[in-house]
Amino acid sequence: MSRVVDYYFAPQSPWTYLGHERFARIAAGAGTTVRVMPIDLGKIFPISGGLPLARRAPQRQAYRLLELKRFAEYLSLPLNLQPKFFPVGGNDAARLIIAVDLHDGTEAAMRIAGAIFRAVWVQERNIDDADTLGMLLAEAGLNASRLAQSREAAVQERYDANTGQAIRLGIFGAPTYAVDGELFWGQDRLDFVQRRLQA
Repeated sequence: MSRVVDYYFAPQSPWTYLGHERFARIAAGAGTTVRVMPIDLGKIFPISGGLPLARRAPQRQAYRLLELKRFAEYLSLPLNLQPKFFPVGGNDAARLIIAVDLHDGTEAAMRIAGAIFRAVWVQERNIDDADTLGMLLAEAGLNASRLAQSREAAVQERYDANTGQAIRLGIFGAPTYAVDGELFWGQDRLDFVQRRLQA
């Protein structure tokens, strides 16, 4: 029986972008089932003590940019450190990923999530814009109706359920990978995720 990884993330997270493709490779290599679980950090931060970027101390903001640059170079991934559309709302993009997951499955949800991450951090596109999300769907070869479906009650219920589950588990940031109840926070913990899946 294959293990399951619950993949908690926010669509606008640069750290999730940096780890997304590597996580997908690790999960596939281990024959792992991934549950794609976008969450609303706007509801999690007030409970966990997290702060939106603009409210963090200047030294923390400066160090964040340094670490993003380091990891992007180490991983050989393109990254605009201060993209045009950031900070950006992630709720509509999160709901779109959920709608794709519900109708097209995990692989398609991982694909559109990757496209959304690249849109923010590589292409400088606005993921809080319906036209942009529609174009990302088309570019990913997915059905345009997913955009309308992302506004349905069932999708919002799933988004709320994901966020509620994250709060109950004590998740405070993105990405977080949950394996058999054990939490791994951050793309820099993927080595530990891989070892856990191979154990």
